[in-house]
Amino acid sequence: MTNRLNLTPDPQLLDGAKAAFKQAYAPYSRFHVGAALRTADGRVYFGANVENASYGLGRCAEQSAVQAMATAGGRDFTDIVVYSEATPPASPCGACRQVLFEFAPDARVVCTNQHGHVVSGYVRDFLPDGFRLEHPGEGDEVRVQEQ
Repeated sequence: MTNRLNLTPDPQLLDGAKAAFKQAYAPYSRFHVGAALRTADGRVYFGANVENASYGLGRCAEQSAVQAMATAGGRDFTDIVVYSEATPPASPCGACRQVLFEFAPDARVVCTNQHGHVVSGYVRDFLPDGFRLEHPGEGDEVRVQEQ
């Protein structure tokens, strides 16, 4: 994927993603990632990747940021910046793409690195044909939401 939207990272989100990057706990891979997302009401949440000796228990930066947002009561976001020192910039993994899609399929994603290289698009560009469950009312049947 290229810089599909021709976006540059929002300075506030970039600074937040860089700060989170510095807090990453990655003793096994030594691959640090930071993320910062913004909700429609302007709140910003941060996340860093956190590894674990039991590898499957680790969390990516994007998931950490979404979890911080959800814990604070947020349910969608408009923008996310993902910062790494990879060239080309690291983009969200498959699991992160699904987590992002669950909350905000139309959000803008900007992946960048220390050289200012950018890969961008909408969440749905990163996960074509993604799916979400409709949020049913009491007693309703759970169905996959058409995208």
